[in-house]
Amino acid sequence: MLGRLNPLVLALMSVSWGGLPAAAWAQSASPADAAPQILKEVTVSATPLSRGAQDLAAPVTVLDEDELLTKRAATLGETLEREPGITSSHFGAGASRPIIRGMDGARVKVVSDGAEVQDASTISPDHAVGLEPMLSQRVEVLRGPAALLYGGGAVGGVVNVLDNKIPTEMPDKAVEGSVELRGATGPRETTGAFELTTGGKGLVFHAEGLKRNANDYKVGRGWAGGSRVDGSYNHTETGSVGLSWVGDRGYIGLAYTSQRNRYGLPGHDHAYEGCHTHGAHLHCPDDGHDHEHEHGDEDGHDHDHGDEGDSHGVPFVKLRSQRWDVRGELRDPFAGFTRLRARAGFTDYQHDEIEGDTIATTFKNKAHDGRVELEHAPIGGLRGVIGAQTTRRDFSALGEEAYVQPTITRNNGIFALEEYTVGNWRFEGGLRHEWQRIEAQGDSPDTRHRGTSVSGGAVWKFAPSYSLGMSISRSQRLPTAEELYANGLHLATSTYEVGNVNLKKETSNNIDLTLRKFAGPTTFSVSVFRNKVDNFIYGRTLDVYQSLQLLEYTQHDATFTGLEAQVRHQINKIFAVSLMGDYVRARLDGGGNLPRIPAYRVGTRLDAKWQAWSGDVELSYVGRQDKVAEFETETPGYAMLNLGAAYEGRAGGSRYQIYVRANNLTNKLAYRHTSFIKNAAPLMGRNIIMGVRLTF
Repeated sequence: MLGRLNPLVLALMSVSWGGLPAAAWAQSASPADAAPQILKEVTVSATPLSRGAQDLAAPVTVLDEDELLTKRAATLGETLEREPGITSSHFGAGASRPIIRGMDGARVKVVSDGAEVQDASTISPDHAVGLEPMLSQRVEVLRGPAALLYGGGAVGGVVNVLDNKIPTEMPDKAVEGSVELRGATGPRETTGAFELTTGGKGLVFHAEGLKRNANDYKVGRGWAGGSRVDGSYNHTETGSVGLSWVGDRGYIGLAYTSQRNRYGLPGHDHAYEGCHTHGAHLHCPDDGHDHEHEHGDEDGHDHDHGDEGDSHGVPFVKLRSQRWDVRGELRDPFAGFTRLRARAGFTDYQHDEIEGDTIATTFKNKAHDGRVELEHAPIGGLRGVIGAQTTRRDFSALGEEAYVQPTITRNNGIFALEEYTVGNWRFEGGLRHEWQRIEAQGDSPDTRHRGTSVSGGAVWKFAPSYSLGMSISRSQRLPTAEELYANGLHLATSTYEVGNVNLKKETSNNIDLTLRKFAGPTTFSVSVFRNKVDNFIYGRTLDVYQSLQLLEYTQHDATFTGLEAQVRHQINKIFAVSLMGDYVRARLDGGGNLPRIPAYRVGTRLDAKWQAWSGDVELSYVGRQDKVAEFETETPGYAMLNLGAAYEGRAGGSRYQIYVRANNLTNKLAYRHTSFIKNAAPLMGRNIIMGVRLTF
């Protein structure tokens, strides 16, 4: 019955239930019992004007260190996928990017304290994001006008991951740090992490590291492929050292980070080797050049996996990334300006896709980027920041699956953001212009594109504890090298991809409305959005042979419409209840659906906090996705139950936290519609996570 209800109605019902505290909770919580609640003001680092989340025109998601303690996963996508409006691409256990409002890939910019993360994750979903979520201190997901400061292509949003690898202030103690150990039953995982900071006489040193061993994970009961997903293991080693000079007016620091990952590629099928194209059709060596279009089984019958999760013979990725970061900030640098902020990085990234003992394909990405922001002093009530950014990316793929030819991409941009406050109103506007040149090896022509993005927003605090925000933007995204030049088999995703050098820039026209209540026993945030994209670039499926898809990058006008809602009510001093829902509808203008769009979700959560104890019970439902693109299969809905508990104490001046979490407690078999390999790699089954963290 639940799956038949309109998702917009379900989400609005969630908000309505939470918006009537006086009637709904009168019997369970009296005013004396319910503790007054004011959402803590959290400054969003990704906004250069240091505004709080409550003051921004568009919705912002902020997860601090305590919230991340039990939410952090091995990948960034899985860390964020429970937040409203955010899901993940899910490619086994080793690779997963965030998907925001149905937008993925290059439309979601991932930055590390404002500096772009350089890897190969935007090229394909089987490529890991080049950072470690468990070493993060805070994660911010930013939408709206300020997102344009990081690129006109950030149509979905910006994910800013904050860490301590370059210290920004002197430690309070001679030595500060933390140690964390955790284990998980589903993937038989053991993980250990540490961080250490010390300093004196203006110099601060920081070191951090992590090691993870996770084997093939178990899936929910009833999967025809067995009990574990072959090739879903993930072994990670990462470490960083940083040194900063901290003064009265700012800081400057340098850090070196090394990351090594080894993870499997579930669903990699060699049966399609030798397949090629004839026009808009696929032809494979054993099909007699005459085949029927077939869809993969929804329950995974097309795949053969061993019951014991043995990954011998499954191709895997061996990733190595070295990155140097420079970060600095100077307050009152010169007359007329209040702050100078600079970021620069150099990345030497490589990953090999290995079959047996042979390297089949090597992906390399050598990139450097730089960014400077200048915040000017108020001028006639205006506060603002101007800046410039430059990136150079030297990418190559060599080997059997080198479906993208080597390219050098140069992108430069200038930007500005201004705000004005009068009474209960706050206005903000952003402008960015960028130009790009891509040089391709071989006979393919070089390409040049330019784009200009502009946005405006307003926040009206029309009553105590209430605000209404609106943002309007027109942003232009320039095509990526992969969309322009791809041509060949990519067996990890079971696709044959064909690029188009004639692609134009795409233009996104977006409007976003957000209603918030940020104080009192009941708090909530409700957002509705509509994004009309001219010349939307996507991989259109032209033909299918068994599970192999022929994708051609093409352009078509498209419209994204959606809603996100979250409400929390403090029942009394101990208990609180939350409700959430999100929905996105992505259509091609003139008819048809876009592929791999997430289904609607609704959920509820009861959490409790008593003295040093805390706990929660969470029930969520993901609807059936039956609004599918051509050649795409439907994905059934599912419900999941999660439980968690934690204890916090102190010993000898140190703080310790012990936690346990049970995800998918009912061991439900579930598939993620956004995944290219949803049938070959269902979601993880029952998983008990236990950990301890000591902060000193």
